Amino acid sequence: MTSLLLVEPVLTITVLGHRPAPQGSKRHVGRGRLVEQSLRVKPWRQAVHDAAEAAVKSANRAPLDGPLSIEVALTVRKPASAPKTRITWPTTRDSGDIDKLLRSTFDSLTTAGAIADDSRIVEVVARKMHPGEGVDALDQPGAVIRLWQLGEQR
Repeated sequence: MTSLLLVEPVLTITVLGHRPAPQGSKRHVGRGRLVEQSLRVKPWRQAVHDAAEAAVKSANRAPLDGPLSIEVALTVRKPASAPKTRITWPTTRDSGDIDKLLRSTFDSLTTAGAIADDSRIVEVVARKMHPGEGVDALDQPGAVIRLWQLGEQR
């Protein structure tokens, strides 16, 4: 299998100015209706949707289908209490569980038409960091998302 580091991604999406939000638990509000617990998930999903839609339009691409590899670099807000002079890891509850952050992001890529379905993703590289403190870290909350189409394995 060819190393992805040597191959350019098929699609790169940058989401700026929105806090990544986890898609997690829902709560029952009556009459069979469920709503998201997190108030931040809807704006995050919309921001990813809009950025993905723009990237797809700019690249003039149909939704990516077949086996996909994805790399997601999430930049989350740094707490005011964190040291300013050294790099710290986003391990607080406020930064979100990485699997739930990916769930909301993947669903938005599907609704935006960037990918045919998130079930097509067979390989994931993900990281979360504070602004300016890691590979692909943005200077504000957001994400850098790269997608590759994988060929047949030999």
